Amino acid sequence: MELRQLEYFVAVAEERNFTRAAERVHVAQPGVSAQIKRLERELGQELLDRSGRQVTLTGVGAAVLPYARAALAAVAGARLAVDELTGLLRGHVAVGAVTSHKVDLPGMLAEFHQRHPAVEITLSENDTDNLLDALRNGRLDAAVVSIGREVPDGIALVVVDEQPVVAAVAHDHELAPHTAISLDTLRGRPLISLPRGTGIRRLLDDACGAAGFRPHIAFEAGDPGTLANLAAKGLGVAILPEIVATLRPDELTAVRIERPSLSGRLVFAWRADGPSGPAGRAFVTAARARLEAVRSDS
Repeated sequence: MELRQLEYFVAVAEERNFTRAAERVHVAQPGVSAQIKRLERELGQELLDRSGRQVTLTGVGAAVLPYARAALAAVAGARLAVDELTGLLRGHVAVGAVTSHKVDLPGMLAEFHQRHPAVEITLSENDTDNLLDALRNGRLDAAVVSIGREVPDGIALVVVDEQPVVAAVAHDHELAPHTAISLDTLRGRPLISLPRGTGIRRLLDDACGAAGFRPHIAFEAGDPGTLANLAAKGLGVAILPEIVATLRPDELTAVRIERPSLSGRLVFAWRADGPSGPAGRAFVTAARARLEAVRSDS
């Protein structure tokens, strides 16, 4: 008894037609018929009734069919196990991240490398929009991105941190004496912001649009540290995560933005239906467990 005989038998039983079954298994029809006849001779019983317009199962055929399907499923499972192991031996993991974040990606990658030393790992930086696109089309297995309150389409995630977004200004700026300002206070003022495609920029654009004005972006930079430098020189109001603004108390004052408040989320994200490769799936599983353990301890 050969696996291909069981495969052809299951195909004919399900298609109820030799021609369609042959097309399904990509074998000429005479070859399918010959192999099933050999199977019947080996079992000593006919499995198929060929007398009608449609091929039907005999009583013996109906009894054999579940075992044939189970045998094929077992073989498929064995192949999958081999593929998973091979993928973890010679696989590849592609990870992306925004330029400024508090996730211990080096630690995650080092821990994964210790467990799977033969897996190639690549890390790239980009803005949130490009990283999410790369996740959706499979160029990345996982990414650290900055988003608002809504979960992007087709993406699953673990929240790493939630941070207020503040207006960071030099100590001699006219807004520095305030502990909080309304969003409308930013109307017409020169703002220093991350470029379009980033989570914080989207928060700012959407909030200002809802308030009826377009933000006046005087300076753009992809690095939050550069934004802080520009604001410290008195060149405008930097829109930054609170944690970035408060790192430089000697140069910057962080002013809360209220009515409405702006808040972003730093998340570890992956495609909702999972990475396509076994190495990517293993990395996402390990990273999720690590991040969730950190959150439960904090």
